[in-house]
Amino acid sequence: MRVPDWKTQLIAYLADAARTPFQPGVHDCALFSAGAVLAMTGVDFAADWRGRYTTLTGGLRVLRRAGYTDHIDLAARNFAEVPTAFMHLGDLAVIPTPEGPMLGVVQGEGVYVLSLTHMIIEPRARATRAFKVD
Repeated sequence: MRVPDWKTQLIAYLADAARTPFQPGVHDCALFSAGAVLAMTGVDFAADWRGRYTTLTGGLRVLRRAGYTDHIDLAARNFAEVPTAFMHLGDLAVIPTPEGPMLGVVQGEGVYVLSLTHMIIEPRARATRAFKVD
């Protein structure tokens, strides 16, 4: 359940996240998305994985040991999937990239995604999957 001031919390989180460098296990696309959920709900669905890996390959290994296919599967098992046409502010979205699918956060007309170098905003139309954050 989203906290009463979730919009303010989400905006503050996104502003802070935009200034934080990419670092696997600390601030990567999966943990960025989980941090947004934490800001909106007070629940960290990725708490068990924070700080447990230092490379993206290591992160995938940790998730697979826990029974997940990847970070998208982690989101899919924690949130109801919705058609991308029905995603709303604060929902999670999957954006395809040359490096593989990335989790992002729906914000206005775009999806905020943490790339390997900085935060980018992708058009909502690029989302291939969406997960409702209640």
